[in-house]
Formats: sequence, structure tokens, C-alpha cells
Amino acid sequence: MPKLKTKKGAAKRFKVTESGKIRRNKAFRGHILTKKSAKRKRNLRKPDYVFSGEKKTVKQMLPYS
Repeated sequence: MPKLKTKKGAAKRFKVTESGKIRRNKAFRGHILTKKSAKRKRNLRKPDYVFSGEKKTVKQMLPYS
């Protein structure tokens, strides 16, 4: 069986925790930050976890993590 390639875009965006959860960064923090409240921007800093329905898809993109 050949080795599987990791999707490099996914490798840059997702990290797998020790408990098996997949961590991701939240969207909407790239630019146009003047319209957003300080509270909203502060909450966007915190990492989030991939929804359980998407977990299988992300795991396929990261075969060795």
C-alpha cells in the first residue's frame, strides 16, 4: 500500500490535540477589524474545534496526525 499524501492546506489550518479533537482558528479575523467590537475580536482569538460532522473529512486530509 502506498504512502498517503497530507493535504498541505489542511496541515496549515488544523492541529490534532492529544485527546483527538481537531483544533482550528476562527474565521473573520483577517481584515476589516474596525467594524467589529472589541469583545468579538477578543473571542475570535481563541481556537475553536471542528464540528463532529466535519471531523471525518478533516481526518482524511491529515492521514498521519
